[in-house]
Amino acid sequence: MSDTTSAVGGIESSTPVISVRPVTLASPDRGQDLQVRVTAPTTGHGLPVVVFSHGMTLTMDDYAPLADFWAAHGFVVIQPTHLDSLGLPPDDPRAPLIWRIRTDDLTGVLDQLEAIEAGVPGLGGRIDPDRIVAAGHSWGAQTASTLAGARVNDADGTAGQSMTDPRVKAAVLLCLPGVGGQDLSPLAAQYFPFMSPDFAELKTPSLMIAGDRDQSPLTVRGPDWFTDGYRLSSGVTDLVTLFGAEHGLGGIQGSNDTRTTDPSPERVALVQQLTLAYMRTALGLDGDVWPAARRSLEAGTDPLGKIDSK
Repeated sequence: MSDTTSAVGGIESSTPVISVRPVTLASPDRGQDLQVRVTAPTTGHGLPVVVFSHGMTLTMDDYAPLADFWAAHGFVVIQPTHLDSLGLPPDDPRAPLIWRIRTDDLTGVLDQLEAIEAGVPGLGGRIDPDRIVAAGHSWGAQTASTLAGARVNDADGTAGQSMTDPRVKAAVLLCLPGVGGQDLSPLAAQYFPFMSPDFAELKTPSLMIAGDRDQSPLTVRGPDWFTDGYRLSSGVTDLVTLFGAEHGLGGIQGSNDTRTTDPSPERVALVQQLTLAYMRTALGLDGDVWPAARRSLEAGTDPLGKIDSK
């Protein structure tokens, strides 16, 4: 545990948080309004923002270990519930574009930051709209990556439309799915053809975290599939590989999701600390904390993971 708690120096202090849900945002082109959870520190001004995209079948009520920790250390965390978690029938005309609607959910959040401030008691005027991070886990990581520059390939293999959002200054991509084509399993090829990313234009500074035992049914490859975004983009400058971690990275989804197969409070704590350190450095809040976190992990006698950087 000592390697985890010492991974980041100087950020042990935290502040009480408030969490409000649902905050409802008008989304006239979506078919139904967008609902979000907002978790924020009770004090402070000029607060940076994390807009977080959940994994498949999860909701705004999941990932409390991350949302609460980030908020306790000075971030406003906004978590939408995407349509795919609302029982959308397969024959719904929105279903083929569900991946795109997910991205629109995140940009819609950024478009309505003032409405979000107004919907949370005491939050008005405290958000810094110039310090925004897009983050997500699994399918949510793919969603967040599109705001950072990744594209979804068309059926003919050409890179699709860019959905890059210049308001996003950094990204945190947890278990980001890899390339498509022949690397997809038959299951993924049939049901998730949009899992065909092009990472060439992913140029926003980004951190990826992957587990070295994350064997996904979506690919015929092994856990290295979840490192493609690091290998194939210029923006993903740092890759954390967690030893022994599967898709839940120790349980970052929180207690609402019972599917975690690798429960580890120590691993979750390390994800909390490393993501916080990266975001603070990437947003210009503390230039020393991410380099210090890297050095601390590398110096540990029994580290929980490793960091590759470029």
